Amino acid sequence: MRELADFLRSRRERLEPKRGGRRRTPGRRREEVAADAGVSVDYYARLEQARGPHPSVSVLNGIARALELGADERAHLFRLAGEAVPEEPASTSVRPGVRLLLDRLRDDLAVVISDLGDVLAATPRSELVFGQVVGQNLLRRFFLGDESWVPAQDRESSARSHVADLRATLARRPAAQALVAELMANPLFARLWAEHDVAVRRSARKRLCHPVVGMLEFDCEVLGAPEHDQRLVIHVAPEGSVTARRLDLLVRSAEAAGRLPEPWTPVPVSPSSA
Repeated sequence: MRELADFLRSRRERLEPKRGGRRRTPGRRREEVAADAGVSVDYYARLEQARGPHPSVSVLNGIARALELGADERAHLFRLAGEAVPEEPASTSVRPGVRLLLDRLRDDLAVVISDLGDVLAATPRSELVFGQVVGQNLLRRFFLGDESWVPAQDRESSARSHVADLRATLARRPAAQALVAELMANPLFARLWAEHDVAVRRSARKRLCHPVVGMLEFDCEVLGAPEHDQRLVIHVAPEGSVTARRLDLLVRSAEAAGRLPEPWTPVPVSPSSA
């Protein structure tokens, strides 16, 4: 418990006092932290002295709130106390930094996807290629929806990549089991899930059948660390390629018809982990 005690004291000492006045010691008083955490002063003092009882999950949550811990610090607190780190709810709003990147990529094909496959935002040109995907779940679309947009010869490899990535996500987000159970209705998903492959989705080559211009082939760059719950996926058509020419034709036709979508607008998404 010594490491836990040292961590609690260090976090308390970095906080600004709630009330003014000069103090001989830095940080917030134990009385203030205990009151905010909903525990007695004696109980909290004993935790900082490494002689207290094992704190419960509810007590740890209260202390994390009182000490104004960030997500990483909160996880560390739970580990020091020997408790499983509670799962954070999946975010359904685009992170500010990701939104800034998406704004700068408005003339490119870019989408923001949660780690469970929920499409949170897309650039206008992405919607020309992929349709109205914002608000949809790509895993449900792939395994439970229309298959015509995926070339038949690519379906197995794409499915394997989706399944391996979802299993990696499940390790971080146990509530994803509900989505897994739903996708089990697809025999291909069920077969691949039983193989237990695990791999975070990274850069890859992707092909799709567009209903207007035909086959398109992209180099996909996936930006976002595995521990983050959002990814920015950029689809790049090699310069001078058939795909680049077909995209240009698609965009010019949409502009002439006044059908180019407006700049992206986030759409509320029901988290797939719910």
